[in-house]
Amino acid sequence: MAYGTLRVHVTVASSALPLEGASVTAGNITKITNENGIVLFENIEAPDASLSLDPSNTQLPYSVLDIEVRKENYQTITVRNAQIFADQVALLNMDLLPEGRNYAQNEEDIVPVHHLVNPSRYSCASFDEINENGLQQQWVLNYPIIPKTVTVHLGRPTASASNVTVSFRDYVKNVASSEIYPTWPRESLKANIYCQISLVMNRVYTEWYRSRGYSFDITNSTAFDQYYVHNRNIFESISEVVDEIFNTYIRKYQTINPYYAEYCDGRQVWCNGLKQWGTVDLANKGYNAFEILKYYYGDNIELVTTNRIEGVSGSFPGYSLKNGMRSDAVATIQMQLNRIAVNYPSIPVIYPVDGIFGAQTAASVRAFQRQFSLTADGIVGSATWYKISYIYVAVKRLAELTSEGVEAGLNFEYPGTPVRQGDRSVEVQEIQFFLNKIALFTSSVPSVKIDSSFGASTKAAVIAFQRLAGLTPDGIVGPATWNTLVEAYEDTLAIQPPQQDLLGEYPGTAVRYGDRGQNVIRIQSALNSINESNGTLMTLTVDGIFGSRTEEAVFAFQRNNGLAVDGIVGPATWNRMNQVLSTVFNNPILASALNSRLREVIYDSYTDLMWDTTVNSKTY
Repeated sequence: MAYGTLRVHVTVASSALPLEGASVTAGNITKITNENGIVLFENIEAPDASLSLDPSNTQLPYSVLDIEVRKENYQTITVRNAQIFADQVALLNMDLLPEGRNYAQNEEDIVPVHHLVNPSRYSCASFDEINENGLQQQWVLNYPIIPKTVTVHLGRPTASASNVTVSFRDYVKNVASSEIYPTWPRESLKANIYCQISLVMNRVYTEWYRSRGYSFDITNSTAFDQYYVHNRNIFESISEVVDEIFNTYIRKYQTINPYYAEYCDGRQVWCNGLKQWGTVDLANKGYNAFEILKYYYGDNIELVTTNRIEGVSGSFPGYSLKNGMRSDAVATIQMQLNRIAVNYPSIPVIYPVDGIFGAQTAASVRAFQRQFSLTADGIVGSATWYKISYIYVAVKRLAELTSEGVEAGLNFEYPGTPVRQGDRSVEVQEIQFFLNKIALFTSSVPSVKIDSSFGASTKAAVIAFQRLAGLTPDGIVGPATWNTLVEAYEDTLAIQPPQQDLLGEYPGTAVRYGDRGQNVIRIQSALNSINESNGTLMTLTVDGIFGSRTEEAVFAFQRNNGLAVDGIVGPATWNRMNQVLSTVFNNPILASALNSRLREVIYDSYTDLMWDTTVNSKTY
């Protein structure tokens, strides 16, 4: 027989103040807490530690102990079946309520058998499973956070059960103590705890339950979530690991979201993810925690540490998104709609994802609204926001082991496998976008429709680009073609391609100081092109905000063109800008200079790349 230790910390509920002089009975031994509210029980009999390291063992690898805490003028609390492991320090925090107040939990808390003794498959409910249970909405936070607290529902999602709110660290320590043995090697503990951290962060990031109207973040049902046992004891070895790594989680390369790190015990229950018992064997072979994770999840993962420790708030920005707005929330909607368009071809794709709510974005929003029976007004209010995010999480399968992950904007990295005719994906969208941007600079590459579908026209454009770039013209976007496309696209970003009528038709109302939106963007872009052509040093930030610098540039343009100098872009100023732009874009000297620059930075092996500057000769 071996021995373990129990450390009990007694505090006053709600204030966390230590409670000196409390009577703590563990088994048949009673001790009194010191000034720090702590009492230590040593030499508690427990089975040999080898039992908890043997996956074939069928005996209970720990002893159990009933603990009662009493203090005059406070309510008595009893915890039954606290678990004691050999050579481990068990930790138990007991919060006492003053007499006369209702105790939120049962007077007796019973710690059930450890999860590894009688496991059920741990697997977060899939999207389809959730729908079968009547859950209908979900959305995604703007970025992953470590929540300050986690609210746990003590039962299945629809069960009538209590909710408890605990600190994030305490939640992870409880889950780890309930799901793995504290006697396991440290690297095994770390690997398992990384998974547990990532899973609860995934639940918070996707707002899996709160988006459906529930008042909790996660349940303690192992049919849906992780095994949390309220008021159970934890273990010092596990507590130390959690304190070290609590703000580190798993994610896939080039994604944002915490990874859905599915796991199971690997002995009585099998799954596609990490095997808890298997981590012990790997750790004993010398694997570190990250190597263990890669063994089960593949090389395409990384560990990320964040200092974003925040309270949880809803993802909707609090105001409707509409034409002319610029914000990160607009970029989020654009990115989500583009991914949804892969599965719903009737939704037009938005490129570039720039955070500017223009005509493309409005058209995509309206198509989405029509697809899902919402009012097709092209405005993203709360109902449309939540529906977009709900469908996005569905098609990305963010709460599943095979999640695609959430990317940050355009993905310039080669996707890992060739993209070819017949494919439908976001990568196809990006190829089409790159081709269209390059097509603005040369008639050798035809423009294509950005529709997620790699059809015959896209293949023809890829072949044309490959011939221009000296690549094998097979119409398949492998690593060489992909990287050359990206390089060409990036090198064109600083060059304004020739366009006819950049400003378009006069919008009907004057644009002036204080205005915001797409018309201001057109004016700022037009003034920058005009100023570049005549050698003026003034360059405007194209931000859609008609501020003092934009007004100053309008003053200068009006003075230089014999217009009324009022800083307001009315019909006369607007039309004159169009006339000047037409001259700029058809200036052969400027075109030649830009062509030389493009040839130098993109295709310096090609001397025959020419600008097509004939009005109306280009198909967009």
